[in-house]
Amino acid sequence: MSSTEVLAIFGGFTVVFHLLNLAWKCWCGFRQFVLSELWHVDLRTYGQWAVVTGATSGIGKAYASELARRGLDVVLVSRSDDKLQMIAKEIEDQYGRKTRTIQVDFTDGQSIYPAIAEELQGLEIGILVNNVGMAYSDHFAYFLEIPDVEQKITQVVNCNMLSVPQMTRLVLPGMVERGTGLIINISSEAGVRPQPLLSLYSATKIFVTYFSQCLHAEYKSKGIIVQCVAPFMVSTNMTKNVNVNRFAKSASRFASEALNTVGHSSYTSGCLSHALQGMALAILLPDWFRMSPFLIRKLRNVAEDSKYYIRVCKEKEKLGEKEE
Repeated sequence: MSSTEVLAIFGGFTVVFHLLNLAWKCWCGFRQFVLSELWHVDLRTYGQWAVVTGATSGIGKAYASELARRGLDVVLVSRSDDKLQMIAKEIEDQYGRKTRTIQVDFTDGQSIYPAIAEELQGLEIGILVNNVGMAYSDHFAYFLEIPDVEQKITQVVNCNMLSVPQMTRLVLPGMVERGTGLIINISSEAGVRPQPLLSLYSATKIFVTYFSQCLHAEYKSKGIIVQCVAPFMVSTNMTKNVNVNRFAKSASRFASEALNTVGHSSYTSGCLSHALQGMALAILLPDWFRMSPFLIRKLRNVAEDSKYYIRVCKEKEKLGEKEE
């Protein structure tokens, strides 16, 4: 056999491999975002109660409401008691489900978890949504430019990272004992690849992703599903309530579509729009370019221009108020 024939055979196998890989990815996407619209897992089979952290706004509130709509009672966990009572009343009035509230601040660290454990005792918890999270800046910034950097590091790590394994530790034993359960960990597209100028936030989100994937591998044989959800832009307080469009989802719509993917995928962008954006970003913004000093400088300049524009707008508003 000549070298030309060997190369031709090798090339043929390579093409077939890539075609099969593409076909598999297309099937997974079709199942995750199309079939999931037609066939939903009955979430009530996991247990009576769902626990949602960061449940008073944004994605957390949307998950809590959607879980109640699908027939689960909900434990709402957040730091504002007034907002907790308001959301609890909304869920009870609209969906007729039972609610409980737990008022804690996840930035306080380890000290809050004994109180949470006491409140959850005796409940058949079928679903945990680890949603609580925080950003430390409303624009791109170098690490040392983080406001109150010493305090913020601790707060972000406590809120974005520590909360996930600690809440999991509280509910997982009961799930294992019953042989069923669902844990949903909210990560971010910012954790899929390194994101300079969002260094600390990006690092906390890749922790959530890896923890979720490892935990799913460990416990799927025991009937536990651990799903990692890594969205792009969702209109919430953290994203300054950006206008909803074909790229940015409303929190309620995102939560509905993301919950449809349960049972179809253990790792998801949450919706087809975000999955396509992820593919496009990987092609158009490869890692070597994302990490380049050129792009970092450009993004930093954009952040500075944005800060200047916001400052000018605020000054104009103040002048307008004085004239009135």
